[in-house]
Amino acid sequence: MSETSEKCLITGATDTTGAGMHRSRTFGWEDPAISADAVPHHSGLDFLREILAGRLPAPPIAATLGFTLEEAEHGRAVFVLVPGEEHYNPIGSVHGGVYATLLDSAAGCAVQSVLPQGMGYTSIDLTLKFLRPITVDTGKIRAIGTVLNSGRRTALAQAELRDSDDRLLAHATSSCMLFPVTGR
Repeated sequence: MSETSEKCLITGATDTTGAGMHRSRTFGWEDPAISADAVPHHSGLDFLREILAGRLPAPPIAATLGFTLEEAEHGRAVFVLVPGEEHYNPIGSVHGGVYATLLDSAAGCAVQSVLPQGMGYTSIDLTLKFLRPITVDTGKIRAIGTVLNSGRRTALAQAELRDSDDRLLAHATSSCMLFPVTGR
């Protein structure tokens, strides 16, 4: 490999032009068992508030993609992300999986916020509509999840992905299964 060649670790592509194709990103996360072990000991909203306050670690997926929980209240959760190149698909816009992860997180945590102590959730499904492309020029985006209905065994939530001008970028609905959780 010449001095102007860089091996791109993710794609395996080689830059022989010297144009600097290679990018890198380093991140870390906390042990996810810390938060998981805390779920049975808090109401859903108190659990999210502990994450917001930094007393419990955020889930590793948040560090992986670079998003954060910004707000949590009964029936509502908001995540934020500033899109970067690392979120791109091959055609130069944010990958649909990033949309889905943000919307699933917002809808799921909205459901978590209404659960009593000792209850947890998991997504059963996620139906997503992509409405606008997202690029680095979009700026900060917000995923706003709200609970539409919560029963004994299932809950239904929706989530919207919006830009700083409040334009709707994507919409999702999610059904969640509710179940008791116990500590280790």
